[in-house]
Amino acid sequence: QVQLVESGGGLVQAGGSLRLSCAASGGKFSGYSMAWFRQAPGKERELVASINWSGGNTYYTDSVKGRFTIFRDNAKNSVYLQMNSLKPGDTAVYYCAADGTLYSSIYPFQVGSWGRGTQVTVSS
Repeated sequence: QVQLVESGGGLVQAGGSLRLSCAASGGKFSGYSMAWFRQAPGKERELVASINWSGGNTYYTDSVKGRFTIFRDNAKNSVYLQMNSLKPGDTAVYYCAADGTLYSSIYPFQVGSWGRGTQVTVSS
């Protein structure tokens, strides 16, 4: 099972940018699809973006299309989420996730491992 550690969260003004990073260890990172989820207070956790094992296929939820970019570096066992044009509605705890099965599809995303999350707060 893959262990995941997120970093890069923080407080940013609306319209600003942040880059989240997720470092993986303990598994065959290059074979797993990866994803970013988020959970706002009082809301369910939702899939924000996912990427397949090679980085050649991605999925985004409608609310972040054109603003967020997911990408990975298999040589560094890391996945990233570049977030631009941030809005107060993007405020949430962001979680990195790894699929539970090697070489699987990216949607729907079947989570095998979770990170502990990193807080993103966007002020108006």
